[in-house]
Amino acid sequence: MKLLHVIPSIDPAGGGPIEGIRQLRQPLRERGAEIDVCCGDAPDAPFVRASEMNVVALGPTSSKYGFNPGMLAWLRTHAADYDAVLVEGLWQFHALATCLALRGSEVPYFVYTHGMLDPWFRERYPLKHVKKSLYWLLGDYWVLRGARAVLFTCEEEQRRSRNAFWPYRCRELVAGYGTAQPPTAAVPLREGFLAAFPALRGKRIVLFLGRIHEKKGCDLLVEAFAGVADADPRLQLVLAGPVEAALRERLVRQAERLGLAQRLSWTGMLSGDLKWGAYHAAEVFTLPSHQENFGVAVAEALGCGVPVLISDKVNIWREIVADGAGLAGADTAEGTGACLRQWLQADPSAQARMRGQAQACFQRRFEVRQSAQRLLDILSERPVLAPAADAAATSVTPGGTP
Repeated sequence: MKLLHVIPSIDPAGGGPIEGIRQLRQPLRERGAEIDVCCGDAPDAPFVRASEMNVVALGPTSSKYGFNPGMLAWLRTHAADYDAVLVEGLWQFHALATCLALRGSEVPYFVYTHGMLDPWFRERYPLKHVKKSLYWLLGDYWVLRGARAVLFTCEEEQRRSRNAFWPYRCRELVAGYGTAQPPTAAVPLREGFLAAFPALRGKRIVLFLGRIHEKKGCDLLVEAFAGVADADPRLQLVLAGPVEAALRERLVRQAERLGLAQRLSWTGMLSGDLKWGAYHAAEVFTLPSHQENFGVAVAEALGCGVPVLISDKVNIWREIVADGAGLAGADTAEGTGACLRQWLQADPSAQARMRGQAQACFQRRFEVRQSAQRLLDILSERPVLAPAADAAATSVTPGGTP
């Protein structure tokens, strides 16, 4: 089977979709699938030249929307070379280009929404929602309606996506999502990270790792951490990931105002062994996001045996709570603080048990080979084994959602 992913950009700083493609590539290849990627990046972009994937780069594009007649022409010419096309995300021209190029074609296309239909965006950006509603009627509604199926990472994402725009008509399927088993050589990886950031040696690290954006709730995390920092002077909040200068300045000022100037560490974007070392050096991982359709970093932390403290807007929270691999609370400072306090007040045996359950949760639900097989079953129209069902995850931390 020959598959084509269509995505606006493969820049790794852009977040989860390109990382998801990279993670799926090897298990798909092991199952006989050949993978190409079509994007709107410039062919000479450093991350294009350095990519291990077979990339067709058709940019650059000058607009934020990514209007690219060359991509439309290329897809019309080459789509027949593939058995299926996977559209990664909405609201940019790549999705409409795929819809237009494959209209009337025997080649099916499938759409990963990547959480982009979550109603949080409507509530947070009401003016943008008005503009998106126009895009929806002219473009993205037809993109989804014309797709062989619209793929969701979990049932929570599927449920929430139905409430964002009208009209809404498509074939919905839960395909799951995952990532590869992280490196398990904890000691050398941890030591490498601490050698790079020696000020963190001996600290109890509360780790946020990922793209630092306002939707991720880092301001809530700083405020919540201020409420527990006195519990142990060794507690250290580490923010690891790319961040715009204005947001970093706001968070730094917030930390200074709360007396946390020396308790907050910035590492910048981490990759390779330094990234894995950060997970293995952490006592706990946290993501108090206002909206997260999956959260690759959450799965990576679980795969490293690190319990996760997340908001109930991270769509896989039910599965994690059901497995005893983490705690979930409301996407507020109070909900985030309740998770931190519950973790810190747990006895060592309970914390150790949660570490073991984190690894088991990863293997059961989020290991990428399972999601690769589900995807191939969907593309081949074979019966799909649903992702592991979440038990009745009805009990979360104080301030959380029952």
